[in-house]
Amino acid sequence: MYSILSYLFLQWKKLSKSASIISTQARLSSPPSTPKTLEKEQKQSSLRDMAVYSINFLVLLLPLALSPLCLAFPYAGAPSLYPQFYDHSCPKAHQIVQSVVAKAVAKEARMAASLLRLHFHDCFVKGCDASILLDSSQGIVSEKGSIPNRNSIRGFEVIDEIKSALEKECPRTVSCADILALAARDSTVLVGGPFWEVPLGRRDSLGASIQGSNRNIPAPNNTLPTIITKFKLQKLDIVDLVTLLGSHTIGFSRCTSFRQRLYNQTGNGLPDFTLDGGYAARLRAGCPRSGGDQNLFPTDFVSPARFDNYYFKNLLEGKGLLSSDEILFTGSPETRRLVELYAADAGAFFAQFVKSIVKMGNITPLTGSKGEIRYNCRKIN
Repeated sequence: MYSILSYLFLQWKKLSKSASIISTQARLSSPPSTPKTLEKEQKQSSLRDMAVYSINFLVLLLPLALSPLCLAFPYAGAPSLYPQFYDHSCPKAHQIVQSVVAKAVAKEARMAASLLRLHFHDCFVKGCDASILLDSSQGIVSEKGSIPNRNSIRGFEVIDEIKSALEKECPRTVSCADILALAARDSTVLVGGPFWEVPLGRRDSLGASIQGSNRNIPAPNNTLPTIITKFKLQKLDIVDLVTLLGSHTIGFSRCTSFRQRLYNQTGNGLPDFTLDGGYAARLRAGCPRSGGDQNLFPTDFVSPARFDNYYFKNLLEGKGLLSSDEILFTGSPETRRLVELYAADAGAFFAQFVKSIVKMGNITPLTGSKGEIRYNCRKIN
């Protein structure tokens, strides 16, 4: 918006100056009327008329520059997402999502992390297009069965309830992809995290990619270079990586996701040397060498139901649950500095989290005529 206004103002200024100069020259030069002077006067008159016409044209453009359409799309000709997308088509959309999410989180605090994770796992595969919500059907192999998601990803019933309520209020209007983005924000806020304006206007995919889910989503035992590469593929940098993994300040992980750290980290039968001994002993009590694969442990053992910066404080003490957590502190000087910063300053973590999750939510969305608005988030229309 500001770039458009600045451009119009500068053009108006230039043309006004040109018109003034032409007018002044016309007044100062009053030679006897000859064919040459008549021709010159006609040219000056034409230039003056063109300048005045251009000024009037730019003045007419000003209301357009200030219109909701231009305010909504920061770059002319490039459709984008914006928070006010449903203000007229479904004014109660935010309220409905927030109400259902609040009820779900009140019933089970863990659901906040589950809904936030759904948004993350959706965006890392084919962009933020609700492909993760699709069940297997003819021609579609669901991402729910991928290695990162199988027996792990959850919260689908909450999304179903939100969609059902929205379809009653404003049928065929709010996309499942936008529901995921709003539910992630509302979940975060409900457990003490920061608020952010959610850019909206995504549409839903017509397919899924189990291969993309297996390939693109970071795994608990990935090395730091591998995790960095997976984030870079989504145009997310190291700051985004460390910040977004800070969402592990809420939620739980299964024994099978970190057993290797406890018993055989590098294939020599020894635990991960970066893991605090006392913390490792506590984990081994509930995560044996075999069995108990689905036993749950908080990714932030200090405040698992509160979105805060204790996740980073834990990493400083060697008490990160997953290998991919602790490696943020031990893996590189750059990630270590960010961990130390966020451990010392929750405000810095919150401020960057807002920027990074909005950036993640903008990964290749379907807009305009692409995709569809699903009636049921589990299947294409």
